[in-house]
Amino acid sequence: MEDLDLRLRAVKPRVAIVGAGWAGLAAAVTLAEQAELTVFEAGREPGGRARRVVLDDALLDNGQHILIGAYSECLALMRTVGVDPRKAFLRVPLTWQMVGGVRMRCPRLPAPWHVAIGLLTARGLSLAEKRRLAAALDGLKRADWRVQPDRPVATWLRETGQSGALTDSFWKPLVLSAMNTPLHLASTATLARVLADSLGGRRAASDLLLPRIDLSELFPLPAWRWLAKRGATLYEGCRVRSIVPDGVGVRVDGRPFDAVIVAAAPYHAEPLLEFAPDAQRAIQTLRFEPIYTVYLRYARAPRLPSVMTGLAGGMAHWLFERGALTGEEGLVAAVISAASNLADWPRQSVIDKVAADIAKLDPSLGAPLWSRMVVEKRATFAASVDRQQIKSRLNGIQYGYLAGDWLDPSYPATLEGAAKSGLAAARALMQEWTRQR
Repeated sequence: MEDLDLRLRAVKPRVAIVGAGWAGLAAAVTLAEQAELTVFEAGREPGGRARRVVLDDALLDNGQHILIGAYSECLALMRTVGVDPRKAFLRVPLTWQMVGGVRMRCPRLPAPWHVAIGLLTARGLSLAEKRRLAAALDGLKRADWRVQPDRPVATWLRETGQSGALTDSFWKPLVLSAMNTPLHLASTATLARVLADSLGGRRAASDLLLPRIDLSELFPLPAWRWLAKRGATLYEGCRVRSIVPDGVGVRVDGRPFDAVIVAAAPYHAEPLLEFAPDAQRAIQTLRFEPIYTVYLRYARAPRLPSVMTGLAGGMAHWLFERGALTGEEGLVAAVISAASNLADWPRQSVIDKVAADIAKLDPSLGAPLWSRMVVEKRATFAASVDRQQIKSRLNGIQYGYLAGDWLDPSYPATLEGAAKSGLAAARALMQEWTRQR
């Protein structure tokens, strides 16, 4: 009898993972040695909302993602699947180069002196504005980076006396890039969590990690290859149509499994969850914000102040000089966050406006040789004050879990949030499986 119990405990669960974005892949890598894995990906390759795409014969990232030194789970997963972060990223101290606004570079000093010196030597701010900015950050730190009650960032900025110029050239681009949510909707509690991760820890936690390789090779494709070598069954271009409870197990498109992790985007996950109406209703409360990424190819490299340059008052919020980062000579990526106001704009008008902004920075550059625009209409959820908690554990299936950056109401849509959710779902599943054996 004891031998039988040992054999039962040694049985690996058959786990289906629906979605091979960063959350699904994080779950899969975590489970690779503990489960018989099948991963279903609707797209032609893994990566979800952070991957390379082919657009009019051009191979481009479907957005620009910045990591920071605090993203420990992402970096650990990369190392696991064979990606060396030291080679994959350009790592620079916290830097803020906003043309027409704040310009700041934090030195490589121990925390919190790196931020203090960075603020003291920042350009584009009056002494009074520096004091108000420092006081606002210090107030959050003294409150242990917690905001109660939560309120929109716009309200908090007024309460802390942040000037209009400081808001436009620092807080607005910060919130849009970190949370992809307009100031009048964005949660101050979520902003505080972002600042805690970047400014509340070691100096290296605030370092900017700018990818030197395309987003697919940063993690998704190495993870896909790594899983294949470990015997996982991997399906690309295979959209799951149904998930149905089946006794103590589950059927995914009619195939039997012991467990399932649904790691699809929320709007793709929702119709699959008829057996879990509470999860469906919670997902339906999410709002989404678009991100536009305009790519412009020039005959030569543009002369920009930095490889990552902000534009106060420009059409694009940030410009990335891809030649200096990835070797794509003459290519600029321009990011427009929370771009719902552009829904009715003709695509060429958006492109022309971005090109005009770049021309102001480098008048001799000339016209772009070609342009492309990637529009992610539901790039991220809105990190708003009223966002609900969505439980990872799925009712209706004994071993059923959700994974995705959209589950944690205290964090914005980030690759680290996705990775953490995948890890958490995988670990919870195995803990429950072991306990039940």
